[in-house]
Amino acid sequence: MDIFSLTPEEFVETVGTGTIVHNSGDLFGDHLRAVQNVLRDWNLGKDLELAGLFHSIYGTEGFQDFQLSLDRREDVKRLIGERAEFCAYCNCVMDRATLDATLSAPAGEHKIKARPDVGGHEIALTDEQLQDLITVHLADWLEQVEREAAKVNERHGWLKEGDAWGYRRSAYKQMADFLGGPAQEAYKAVFAREPQSTRHISQIYTPKLQAPITPKIYIQ
Repeated sequence: MDIFSLTPEEFVETVGTGTIVHNSGDLFGDHLRAVQNVLRDWNLGKDLELAGLFHSIYGTEGFQDFQLSLDRREDVKRLIGERAEFCAYCNCVMDRATLDATLSAPAGEHKIKARPDVGGHEIALTDEQLQDLITVHLADWLEQVEREAAKVNERHGWLKEGDAWGYRRSAYKQMADFLGGPAQEAYKAVFAREPQSTRHISQIYTPKLQAPITPKIYIQ
């Protein structure tokens, strides 16, 4: 199959995202399209919409039940463009603690690190690239947090219903405040629906994932 004859949406479906259940409980492919739609609603342009569609295509620190091989990066760049692919790549490989740390760095000095399992290398970000990354990263969480909070997820340390609301709470608020505009308004709308009973919960780290519950799809 000539993948370049496919639309990005068709490519995502073709590689099998519709056969894997995402952390949020939806099919992985449905979650990818939903994040794309969040970004479309924020009216931030096609590049960020495509970054949203591919935001976890290589697997992430919090979801590794599906991974398109990083050897396919050039194919993905040709399909969605360098800006969108770089944003998705960073969202996939980063150690999220390093993203949270760089939010407070001075302009022009932003950097994240890849997780050890994907090289552990440092990735310098321009101010614009940081804005792209936190926009997509925040959209991803806002799209799913309510579903995540409705259930237990022991792999993420959420041992009772509602625990997910506290996941990296201060970092997500900092991202929303940094971005302002539609992203901040969406953040306020989602977190206004959080029950009072969980608003004290704060989980500042991402637990190391154990073996996936569902079989991993690793696509070369």
